[in-house]
Amino acid sequence: MKRILAGAFACMLAVSASAALAQSKPPPLKIGGILDMSSLYADITGSGSETAAKMAVEDFGGEVLGRKVEVVVGDHLNKADLAANIARDMLDNQGVEMIFDVAASATALAAGEIAKARGKIIMFNGPGSIRLTNEACGPYTVHYVFDTFAQANVTGLAAVRSGLDTWFFLTADYAFGQDLEKDTTNVVVKTGGKVLGSVRHPINTSDFSSFLLQAQASKAKVIGLANAGGDTINAIKQAAEFGLTKSGQKLSPLLAFVTDIDSVGLDTAQGLLLAEAFYWDLNDDTRAFTKRFMERTKRVPTSAQAGVYSSVTHYLKAVKAAGTTDAAVVMKVMKETPINDMFAKNGRIREDGRMVHDMYLFEVKKPSESKGRWDDYKLLATVPGNEAFQSLENSRCPLVKK
Repeated sequence: MKRILAGAFACMLAVSASAALAQSKPPPLKIGGILDMSSLYADITGSGSETAAKMAVEDFGGEVLGRKVEVVVGDHLNKADLAANIARDMLDNQGVEMIFDVAASATALAAGEIAKARGKIIMFNGPGSIRLTNEACGPYTVHYVFDTFAQANVTGLAAVRSGLDTWFFLTADYAFGQDLEKDTTNVVVKTGGKVLGSVRHPINTSDFSSFLLQAQASKAKVIGLANAGGDTINAIKQAAEFGLTKSGQKLSPLLAFVTDIDSVGLDTAQGLLLAEAFYWDLNDDTRAFTKRFMERTKRVPTSAQAGVYSSVTHYLKAVKAAGTTDAAVVMKVMKETPINDMFAKNGRIREDGRMVHDMYLFEVKKPSESKGRWDDYKLLATVPGNEAFQSLENSRCPLVKK
């Protein structure tokens, strides 16, 4: 009996010790990715963004302020209401402190409102709408990789200056596409060009024939593709089948990623002009990161995925420096600290939440110029961030003091 009682007492002590240890151990710091894991932007962000976030956490050491860092993700299926619900669940129920990526603009605008209402940091990597740092800006919102203004500014300006001065737009009919068309139109007209017309198509369109016929009939020198992902890929492929480029018209994808060019192929994509925030083969730092990323994913990172790695790292550094996860304190540190890594050199987060960094103008290589898969771009120009992005003077963000 004594042995039984002693054993029971020992078990009780062990359970009590375990419970005490569990109570003293701080909860994990959770960061949440709201991603397109299964639809037309899955290659741009998707599982690659999840991998990039986990790499950033691992490279940082896996913990901060004595708390293990965990990455949780949700698939928004390109539905704004679902993105809002995921954001609400992450922040209210899962204990997530920061949300990243939120690929696509409509979903980002929806999730952004949830984060703003709860005073939590949200960092956008995949979406492009300029509204995210204009009317929809917030004190804890960061737009990290690109936006419709910079894409339009870098691509449109170069095209018009080279004589491609008449445009027709194929536009995805939602916030991102509408903003991209509007911003590019402003650049084209300001630079002396003309817009001859536009047509809007539903997101995730499989048949562009009627839209391309209207573009062809316009006789515009440039057909601007104000869309992204699978829509851009389908439009480029079908434009080639229609013989648009052979007839003298030039396609300009206003937002394209290296994964899009890989899907289209250099035979069809050669000669395209496009703006990017990152390219894997820019320098030794980008190549070193890409080598490690490819070991896990078997493909090079897009600018959005590289931006996830950079933004998550910047956030964790700020948490460590601040000594807290309080959003106001962490955001102050993030805005005061320059960003220098494989994604950006001397990048900075402005008061409107725009992360300002260099942008790049590329031309897609001919097949004969490429050394192999993913060797797709020729660098034509590096555009400083203060020239590429909208100025604070023109910002419509209520936080900007004028």
